[in-house]
Amino acid sequence: MSLDQIGLFLQLAGFVIGLGAVTVIDIHGFFGRTSSYWTEATIRTHKITKPLIWIGITLVLCGSLLLFRGHYHHAIPELVFINIVVLVLNGSFLSFWLSPRLLERERKGQAKKILPKSWQRMIAMSFLISFFGWWWSVLLTVLYLV
Repeated sequence: MSLDQIGLFLQLAGFVIGLGAVTVIDIHGFFGRTSSYWTEATIRTHKITKPLIWIGITLVLCGSLLLFRGHYHHAIPELVFINIVVLVLNGSFLSFWLSPRLLERERKGQAKKILPKSWQRMIAMSFLISFFGWWWSVLLTVLYLV
Protein backbone atom coordinates (compact mmCIF):
# COMPACT_ATOMS: atom_id res chain seq x y z
CA MET A 1 0.00 0.00 0.00
CA SER A 2 1.45 3.38 -0.98
CA LEU A 3 1.58 6.52 1.17
CA ASP A 4 -0.95 8.11 -1.20
CA GLN A 5 -3.37 5.27 -0.57
CA ILE A 6 -2.85 5.44 3.19
CA GLY A 7 -3.32 9.21 3.11
CA LEU A 8 -6.50 8.95 1.08
CA PHE A 9 -7.82 6.21 3.36
CA LEU A 10 -7.16 8.33 6.47
CA GLN A 11 -8.80 11.34 4.85
CA LEU A 12 -11.87 9.34 3.85
CA ALA A 13 -12.10 7.76 7.31
CA GLY A 14 -11.88 11.25 8.81
CA PHE A 15 -14.63 12.51 6.52
CA VAL A 16 -16.89 9.57 7.37
CA ILE A 17 -16.39 9.89 11.13
CA GLY A 18 -16.21 13.69 11.39
CA LEU A 19 -18.84 14.63 8.84
CA GLY A 20 -21.16 11.93 10.16
CA ALA A 21 -20.87 13.28 13.70
CA VAL A 22 -21.25 16.89 12.51
CA THR A 23 -24.39 15.98 10.59
CA VAL A 24 -25.94 14.26 13.61
CA ILE A 25 -25.22 17.09 16.05
CA ASP A 26 -26.23 19.80 13.58
CA ILE A 27 -29.61 18.18 12.96
CA HIS A 28 -30.13 17.84 16.71
CA GLY A 29 -29.14 21.47 17.22
CA PHE A 30 -31.48 22.66 14.47
CA PHE A 31 -34.46 20.96 16.10
CA GLY A 32 -33.29 22.07 19.55
CA ARG A 33 -33.81 25.75 18.70
CA THR A 34 -37.49 25.54 19.57
CA SER A 35 -37.95 22.19 21.30
CA SER A 36 -37.06 21.34 24.88
CA TYR A 37 -36.95 17.65 23.95
CA TRP A 38 -34.38 18.25 21.20
CA THR A 39 -32.41 20.70 23.34
CA GLU A 40 -31.91 17.98 25.92
CA ALA A 41 -31.17 15.40 23.22
CA THR A 42 -28.56 17.74 21.73
CA ILE A 43 -26.82 18.25 25.06
CA ARG A 44 -26.66 14.51 25.61
CA THR A 45 -25.66 13.68 22.04
CA HIS A 46 -22.82 16.20 21.88
CA LYS A 47 -20.94 14.14 24.47
CA ILE A 48 -20.56 11.45 21.79
CA THR A 49 -20.24 13.60 18.68
CA LYS A 50 -17.62 16.00 20.09
CA PRO A 51 -14.82 13.41 20.37
CA LEU A 52 -15.84 11.88 17.03
CA ILE A 53 -15.51 15.27 15.33
CA TRP A 54 -12.01 15.72 16.80
CA ILE A 55 -11.06 12.21 15.67
CA GLY A 56 -12.36 13.06 12.21
CA ILE A 57 -10.40 16.32 12.02
CA THR A 58 -7.25 14.52 13.18
CA LEU A 59 -7.64 11.79 10.57
CA VAL A 60 -8.30 14.34 7.81
CA LEU A 61 -5.20 16.27 8.84
CA CYS A 62 -2.99 13.17 8.97
CA GLY A 63 -4.37 11.90 5.68
CA SER A 64 -3.87 15.30 4.06
CA LEU A 65 -0.27 15.46 5.24
CA LEU A 66 0.40 12.13 3.54
CA LEU A 67 -1.71 12.65 0.42
CA PHE A 68 -0.46 16.17 -0.29
CA ARG A 69 3.18 15.60 0.74
CA GLY A 70 5.50 17.44 -1.59
CA HIS A 71 2.61 19.57 -2.88
CA TYR A 72 1.87 21.66 0.23
CA HIS A 73 2.33 24.93 -1.66
CA HIS A 74 -0.14 24.16 -4.42
CA ALA A 75 -3.57 25.81 -4.30
CA ILE A 76 -5.75 22.86 -3.31
CA PRO A 77 -3.57 21.52 -0.47
CA GLU A 78 -3.15 25.07 0.86
CA LEU A 79 -6.94 25.56 0.84
CA VAL A 80 -7.44 22.21 2.59
CA PHE A 81 -4.98 23.12 5.35
CA ILE A 82 -6.49 26.60 5.78
CA ASN A 83 -9.90 24.97 6.02
CA ILE A 84 -8.62 22.51 8.64
CA VAL A 85 -7.40 25.48 10.71
CA VAL A 86 -10.88 27.05 10.43
CA LEU A 87 -12.51 23.77 11.49
CA VAL A 88 -10.13 23.49 14.46
CA LEU A 89 -10.91 27.05 15.56
CA ASN A 90 -14.63 26.44 15.17
CA GLY A 91 -14.33 23.13 17.04
CA SER A 92 -12.38 24.85 19.79
CA PHE A 93 -15.19 27.35 20.28
CA LEU A 94 -17.72 24.52 20.47
CA SER A 95 -15.59 22.30 22.73
CA PHE A 96 -14.14 24.88 25.09
CA TRP A 97 -16.80 27.61 25.21
CA LEU A 98 -20.17 26.04 24.38
CA SER A 99 -19.77 22.49 25.64
CA PRO A 100 -18.89 23.42 29.25
CA ARG A 101 -21.94 25.69 29.37
CA LEU A 102 -24.20 22.94 28.05
CA LEU A 103 -22.83 20.47 30.58
CA GLU A 104 -23.34 22.99 33.37
CA ARG A 105 -26.99 23.44 32.32
CA GLU A 106 -27.38 19.67 32.42
CA ARG A 107 -25.84 19.47 35.92
CA LYS A 108 -28.26 22.15 37.11
CA GLY A 109 -31.24 20.22 35.72
CA GLN A 110 -31.79 22.77 32.93
CA ALA A 111 -31.05 20.51 29.95
CA LYS A 112 -34.60 20.88 28.62
CA LYS A 113 -34.52 24.67 28.81
CA ILE A 114 -34.32 26.32 25.36
CA LEU A 115 -30.93 27.97 24.84
CA PRO A 116 -30.68 31.78 24.91
CA LYS A 117 -31.07 33.51 21.52
CA SER A 118 -27.49 34.83 21.72
CA TRP A 119 -26.20 31.27 22.06
CA GLN A 120 -28.47 30.11 19.26
CA ARG A 121 -27.01 32.75 16.91
CA MET A 122 -23.44 31.68 17.73
CA ILE A 123 -24.38 28.02 17.29
CA ALA A 124 -26.04 28.78 13.94
CA MET A 125 -22.90 30.56 12.72
CA SER A 126 -20.78 27.68 13.96
CA PHE A 127 -23.08 25.23 12.20
CA LEU A 128 -22.60 27.05 8.89
CA ILE A 129 -18.82 27.12 9.31
CA SER A 130 -18.79 23.44 10.24
CA PHE A 131 -21.19 22.21 7.55
CA PHE A 132 -19.61 24.15 4.70
CA GLY A 133 -16.08 23.60 6.01
CA TRP A 134 -16.38 19.84 6.06
CA TRP A 135 -18.04 19.65 2.65
CA TRP A 136 -15.50 22.13 1.23
CA SER A 137 -12.71 19.77 2.34
CA VAL A 138 -14.43 16.84 0.65
CA LEU A 139 -14.85 18.84 -2.57
CA LEU A 140 -11.23 20.02 -2.52
CA THR A 141 -10.00 16.46 -2.08
CA VAL A 142 -12.13 15.30 -5.02
CA LEU A 143 -10.79 18.16 -7.17
CA TYR A 144 -7.23 17.25 -6.18
CA LEU A 145 -7.75 13.62 -7.16
CA VAL A 146 -9.53 14.30 -10.45
